[in-house]
Amino acid sequence: MLKNQKAVVVFSGGQDSTTCLFWAKEQFAEVEVVTFNYGQRHSAEIEVATQIAQELGVEQTILDMSLLNQLAPNALTRSDIDITHEEGELPSTFVDGRNLLFLSFASIMAKQKGARHIITGVCETDFSGYPDCRDIFVKSLNVTLNLSMDHQFVIHTPLMWLDKAQTWEMADQLGAFDYVREKTLTCYNGIVGSGCGECPACKLRQAGLDRYLAEREQSNDSTEGARR
Repeated sequence: MLKNQKAVVVFSGGQDSTTCLFWAKEQFAEVEVVTFNYGQRHSAEIEVATQIAQELGVEQTILDMSLLNQLAPNALTRSDIDITHEEGELPSTFVDGRNLLFLSFASIMAKQKGARHIITGVCETDFSGYPDCRDIFVKSLNVTLNLSMDHQFVIHTPLMWLDKAQTWEMADQLGAFDYVREKTLTCYNGIVGSGCGECPACKLRQAGLDRYLAEREQSNDSTEGARR
């Protein structure tokens, strides 16, 4: 059924959204991506997203969301704000309303393009205190969007219940492991691939990668042992 339909992926060029893009290309007949320019700390994010979209042959729309920078100053948009996460508080990288606005604008665009399916890489398992990454938020917004535009949108969250190691596993199963590892930008300091290794995003990504590689090696060893 999905193979005959069209989807829009909310796309930043990071590990999660790129894995979602590969997933969407397997699931749907036609896939486009929408990328948001909200005054990110590094313009490299837009450049990487554009390059990946071109390499994977999907149409990309870049929307100006600079209003977010004005409304919600944070460590993702302001180089003078340190990246911190104090216990019991939201991380300084949290942008109020970001996923609410991104999914809303993605849905508006999708309707104009004849698409019912919206894909986003939000994840509650690696939830860093971001309330707009929760499953209950996505389901609530899905209902609201359907009511607001009288259109039957379906928001897909293929990573919602996966940890980072499982996200690497999904990329591997999709034949995209090396691509995601080498081409995507997760680093808060704007370094493609393995990143700076010091920021919270890099540490989370690397920890997941190390665990997945260890699990894959163990699985391969078990398979080889069974063959002997």
